Amino acid sequence: MKAAIVLLSGGLDSATSLAMAHSMGFKTHALSVHYGQRHLAELEAARRVAAALGAYEHRVMGVDLAGIGGSALTDPALAVPETLGTGIPATYVPARNTMLLALALGWAEVAGAVDIFVGVNAVDYSGYPDCRPEFIRAFEQLAQLATKAGVEGARFSIRAPLMAMSKAQIIRTGIGLGVDYGMTVSCYQADAAGRACGRCDSCRLRAAGFQEAGFADPTRYV
Repeated sequence: MKAAIVLLSGGLDSATSLAMAHSMGFKTHALSVHYGQRHLAELEAARRVAAALGAYEHRVMGVDLAGIGGSALTDPALAVPETLGTGIPATYVPARNTMLLALALGWAEVAGAVDIFVGVNAVDYSGYPDCRPEFIRAFEQLAQLATKAGVEGARFSIRAPLMAMSKAQIIRTGIGLGVDYGMTVSCYQADAAGRACGRCDSCRLRAAGFQEAGFADPTRYV
C-alpha cells in the first residue's frame, strides 16, 4: 500500500478527505495540528475520526500560531463573526495552511510518502486565500524544490479532492464512504464538549450543506 499523509482537523471536510484517501487504497497517516486554536474540541474529534476511518497512524503536532495572533480563531480578544461580511473574514489564520502543509511535507519525507491530502475547498468556503487552487499548485512546486526527496526525483502530489465540490456534494460523498459526521466538529467556537454555536460561518455552511444534500444534520448544538 502506498502511504499518504492526510491533514485531519476533525471537521467535516477533512474527515471526508481521509475517507476518500482510504477508499483509494492509501495507507493513511493522519496529521492533526494544535496551532493555538480556540476550538480545541476539534482535536478530540480528529482522534475519533482517525480511529473510525481506519487511519494507520494518527499524530498531533504543535505550532504556536496563537503567538502570531491576528485571527479570531487564535485570539480570544477577537470575536468570531456571526454575520456575513465582505472580504477575507476575521477567522482567517495567517499562514495556517502553509504551516500545516509544511508539517505534512516533512512527515511525508520521513514516511516515504509522496501524496498529501488536504480538505480545502473553493466553492462553499469563507474566502481564505490558502484554500485556492493556485495556492495548492504553488505549494506542490515548493515541495519539489524544498525537499531532499524532491531534489532526488520524487514527485510530490498535494491532493485536494474536495476543491471543486459543494458542501452538499462533500456530505453525499462522505456518507457514501461511511463517514459518521456526528463525530466531527466544524464550529469555530465549539464548546469543550464539541457542541456547535450554530451561528458562525462554518456552522452556517455546514447546516446548509446537510439541508441541500437531503440528510439530517447530526451536529450537536449548544
